[in-house]
Amino acid sequence: MTLADATPALAAPQAPPAPSLADAAIDRIRAFNRYYTRRLDILAEHYLDSPFTLVEARLVWEIADRRAATAADLARDLGLDPGQASRILKRFEARGLIHRTPAPDDGRRSEIRLTEAGLAAFAAMDAEQRAKVGRDVAALDGEAVGRLTAAMADVRRLGDSDRATLPLIVRPHRAGDVSWVCHRQVAFYAEVYGFRGDFETLVMDVGADFLRTFDPRRDASFLAEVDGRVVGSIFVTRAPDPSLAKLRLLWVESEMRGRGLGGRLIGEAVRFARDAGYARMTLWTHDVLDDARRLYARAGFRLVGGERNAAFGPEIVSEHWDLDL
Repeated sequence: MTLADATPALAAPQAPPAPSLADAAIDRIRAFNRYYTRRLDILAEHYLDSPFTLVEARLVWEIADRRAATAADLARDLGLDPGQASRILKRFEARGLIHRTPAPDDGRRSEIRLTEAGLAAFAAMDAEQRAKVGRDVAALDGEAVGRLTAAMADVRRLGDSDRATLPLIVRPHRAGDVSWVCHRQVAFYAEVYGFRGDFETLVMDVGADFLRTFDPRRDASFLAEVDGRVVGSIFVTRAPDPSLAKLRLLWVESEMRGRGLGGRLIGEAVRFARDAGYARMTLWTHDVLDDARRLYARAGFRLVGGERNAAFGPEIVSEHWDLDL
């Protein structure tokens, strides 16, 4: 055996495995957190050149906002160790920033309020924070500020485990809303169900026809909004038969499901159709959309027919559902 035979072959360098979707998302979130902590002056010893650390500043803000709070409430709601919160509040008291009074419903508990000195310190810090935010966005126009605040609303909504408490309104469409709804539907169905092919064209045609022929006496839109971001929709359009209404473009963002929002939107659409004098309502859906089909059945729609459809990529059964009004 030669030396060459005895020498193990060097393995070719292996490329690191491609990061999973979860790993890539984690990396981007961590990068954003690093940017955000620097941007908000969180790493400084004192927040916005105030006499307070970030935790202390947040406690001052919470006390000012609530008018009266207990130490236990503050610690719980801010996720602070009770001992840490107690030590900070004692420092505030020693500096004359807060005072305590017995709670009216339980004399064993104390309500905490800011003193005149505390209110003055809060006012100065609050004014500086507002000025800093104003400087940060001064170079942006109104449209860009709108996108920034909408993105912030997305972060809050997607990260909030208790979405049932988020403020939600249902309103008619405004400029740009219909195209946004169409975009989200196309992207969602492509990601979740693999819809391709003619699906985007179909959805965009529905949105364009709604805008082109919109008559508020016979057509309607109901858009669910949270903190300025549209998170769900449904549309009512008229058919050539003047007694028939069409239900179109039902959509709810995935993180908002389970709150009854889809059923609420369907209910709004059905009520409008009845009030507008329609005798019947029809819709077109697909057998893979189990959640939507359950909502339609619960609202009283009945399946009246269907056909196999491969126009969107995967083979599905497209269905027709009707409701007598």
